[in-house]
Amino acid sequence: MASKVRQLSVFVENKPGRLSAVLKILGDNKIDIRAMNIADTNDFGILRLILSDTDKSAAVLKEKDYAVAVNHVVALDVEDIPGGLAGALSVLDKNGVSVEYMYASLSKKDASAHILIRVDDYAKAEEALSSNGYRMLSDEEVKNL
Repeated sequence: MASKVRQLSVFVENKPGRLSAVLKILGDNKIDIRAMNIADTNDFGILRLILSDTDKSAAVLKEKDYAVAVNHVVALDVEDIPGGLAGALSVLDKNGVSVEYMYASLSKKDASAHILIRVDDYAKAEEALSSNGYRMLSDEEVKNL
C-alpha cells in the first residue's frame, strides 16, 4: 500500500472574502499550511490543503459550517531540476497510473520539490516510483516540511 498523505478539501463559494475567511480560521487556530491548490468554477472552488494538523483543521472548519473532506495524495520527492517532474510522470504513465491532479511545494531544506499527486491506484504508483528510485514522503514528513 502506498504512503498516502492526508489532504483536506474545502468547498468554498466563489465570492470575495470566502477564501481569506478559511485561511483566517486556520491561522487563528495555529494551523500551518504546507501546500495548497485551488480549482474553481463560476459558483465554488475546491481548496486542497496539506496542513500541519488535518484533523483539527477539519473540525474547526466543520464548526464554521464549511463542507470538508479528507482524502489522500501521494507525496513525492523530485529533484528540483529541469525535467525532474517529467521523469516521475513518465514512470507513472508507463505503469498505467492515471494522475487526477497534482500540485507542488518547494523544499526549504534541500534542492528538491515535493509533488502531491492524486492517482487512481496508490499501490501501483508506489511500486512503480520506488522501483525507479523515487522517494515518497509519509504524512508525518509532509507535516514537518
